[in-house]
Amino acid sequence: MTDRPIRVGVQLQPQHAPRYGMIRDAVLRAEDAGVDIAFNWDHFFPLYPDAQGRIDGAHFECWTMLGAWAEQTERIEIGALVTGGGYRNPDLLADMARTVDHISGGRLILGVGAGWFAKDYEQYGYEFGTKGSRIDLLGENLDRIAARLPRLDPPPTRRIPVLVGGGGVRKTLRHVARHADIWHSFADPDGYPEKLDALDRHCAGVGRDPAEIERSVPWPTASDDGHTPEQRADQLVAQGATLFTVASGGPDYDFGELRQALAWRDSRA
Repeated sequence: MTDRPIRVGVQLQPQHAPRYGMIRDAVLRAEDAGVDIAFNWDHFFPLYPDAQGRIDGAHFECWTMLGAWAEQTERIEIGALVTGGGYRNPDLLADMARTVDHISGGRLILGVGAGWFAKDYEQYGYEFGTKGSRIDLLGENLDRIAARLPRLDPPPTRRIPVLVGGGGVRKTLRHVARHADIWHSFADPDGYPEKLDALDRHCAGVGRDPAEIERSVPWPTASDDGHTPEQRADQLVAQGATLFTVASGGPDYDFGELRQALAWRDSRA
């Protein structure tokens, strides 16, 4: 258990929306609905099919969008879930994050991951490498971001929270222990304790209190044994998770599942 407040985010997937206005309206609706955080993602192509089963289609870029969200919203935190480490120069990314932090008045979360979608790399001319090389590069990038942020003039308005996405127990969680304020993973209640134990070990290795790291997971679906999403979320809270993010894709950006998660959050307050 943790004393952190339970928070609910939404990931507005910037795919299959032929006009940016659809995404702008969605982030404003999300803020009005009461979300704590609005995320997008850092890909260059759709990841999932549209309602007609077509995988190709409209898509918008992540960080220019975050700059717009910084002006369009007033209360919520914003960020990428997550930025692709292999095609973002880390020193420039730190500068981009500092700038969006200022535009938003200190509401940016800097989400970073190792990257995994080969098409992003191959179509835009970046080296895809291997899973191991991408995770090693993530660690190097996090070091460079941490070194660059305090050297920027003007500095960020606050210590920008760093979110690290991934669940690899040997390498990724070591990067989480060293750098993350928030750790996002795709664990279910059955597999979560193993990852938590691994994170505790890595934190001990670098002399850090694991309680300093907020635990973030996707909003769960109903399980085969009959547990509702709310019941599974309760299980994850008991294991230490406090940030739950609902995915919503274009062009409609339906918030039915998001409203369910928000009602659950408010019922526990």
